Amino acid sequence: MPKTLITNGTIVTAADTYKGDVLVDGEKIAMIGKGLKAAGAKRIDATGKYVIPGGIDVHTHMELPFGGTFASDDFHTGTVAAAFGGTTSIVDFAVQGMGEPLETARDTWLRKARGKAVVDYGLHMIVRDVTDKVLKEMDVMVICMHAENGGVIDVLVKRALAQKNTGPKWHALTRPPEAEAEATHRAFRLAEMAGEIPLYIVHLSSSQALEQVRLFRDRGLPAYAETCPQYLFLSIDNYDEPGFEGAKYVMSPPLREKWHQEELWKGLARNDLQVVSTDHCPFCMNEGFQGLPKQKQLGIGDFSKIPNGAPGVETRMVLLYDGGVVGKRITLNRWVEVTSTTPAKIMGMFPKKGTIAVGSDADIVIWDPRSTSTISAKTHHMRVDYNP
Repeated sequence: MPKTLITNGTIVTAADTYKGDVLVDGEKIAMIGKGLKAAGAKRIDATGKYVIPGGIDVHTHMELPFGGTFASDDFHTGTVAAAFGGTTSIVDFAVQGMGEPLETARDTWLRKARGKAVVDYGLHMIVRDVTDKVLKEMDVMVICMHAENGGVIDVLVKRALAQKNTGPKWHALTRPPEAEAEATHRAFRLAEMAGEIPLYIVHLSSSQALEQVRLFRDRGLPAYAETCPQYLFLSIDNYDEPGFEGAKYVMSPPLREKWHQEELWKGLARNDLQVVSTDHCPFCMNEGFQGLPKQKQLGIGDFSKIPNGAPGVETRMVLLYDGGVVGKRITLNRWVEVTSTTPAKIMGMFPKKGTIAVGSDADIVIWDPRSTSTISAKTHHMRVDYNP
C-alpha cells in the first residue's frame, strides 16, 4: 500500500489544535510534523481544513430484527453512509437469542458484517437470557444500560390504547422522562452496591436522567452516558406533524420537550455527558422503498407496534459540528472528544483509534469547515426514505 502525505492541514485532537503534516504508511500514522517529505507518496493538500480522527459511533443497529421487520440498513449500506458522514468505526449491537451463548450471538452478527462493512466495526451484546455462564462472560465487558422503567411504561401504554389513543405522539406520552430518570438512578445505585461497577447509559434523552448521571459522577462512581443528535435537535413537537408523519420520530427513549435540549448541550460542555452516538436504527415510512417490506406502517392504528428507531449514522458529525462548534456550545476539541476520543477510550480502542498520533490507525477525516450541505433523503446514503 503506497504512503499518503497529508500536508498543510490543521490537526485537531481532543487536546490540541496545531498546523502540521501527517504521513500515513499502510494503515498507520507513521510521522507527524511540518514540511514532511515522502518520495512517491500520494499527496493530499489539506490547506484550510481540519485533520481529525475518524468519528466513532458506538451505538448502531444494522439489520436489527424488530416487531416483525428489520432495520433497513445492513452492514454495507450503513457503513457506507457512516463513511460519507466522517465516521470510520462503529460498534453495533448483537442480539442474544433465548438459551443462546453470547459467543453464538456474536458470531451471527460477525457473519452479517464480514465482507459488507466498509469501515471498522465492533460489537456490543444485547443480553436477553441471563444465566451464570452469561454473567461470567460479561466480566470483561463494559455494561451498557437502556434506562427506562418498563413496568411503568407497560401500564401507561395499555391505558392509552384502552382509551383509543393510538397515534404516534402517544409513544412519547407513555414514556415520560420520570421513567427514564428513575431507571437511570436505579441502575447506578445497583452498580454502586455491586462495588462501583462502571456503567454506561445509552441514548440519554432528558434533563432528569442527566441529573442522575451528574449525581453519581459527583459521588465518584465510574458513571458514563451518551446522548444522540435527535435529542439535541428535535422535540416532542415533531410528533404533531400531520397524518402518520410523527411515526418518523418514534424511538426509545422518545423526543422530549424543547427545553431539555439546552440542558443536554450544557451536559456535553461540562462532561456530564461524555459521548454522542446515534442509536442508528432506520425503518422506512413507505412500503416498497428499495424493495423493503412494510415497516413504520406496521403501527398505523396502534403506536405500540411502530418499529422504534430513526436514521442518523451519516449526519452525526456534521450536526454536532454545526450545532455545537459553529453554534458555540462546545469547542472544536470537545467536538472531537465526544465523537471520537472518548468513545474510543470507554470502549477500549484508544490510542489505536480516537486520536491523531504516531502509531495510531490512520482513520483520518479531512474536514472542510467552509463546506455547506443540505440534509435530505434525496442525497443521503442511508437506506431509508426519510431523514429527520
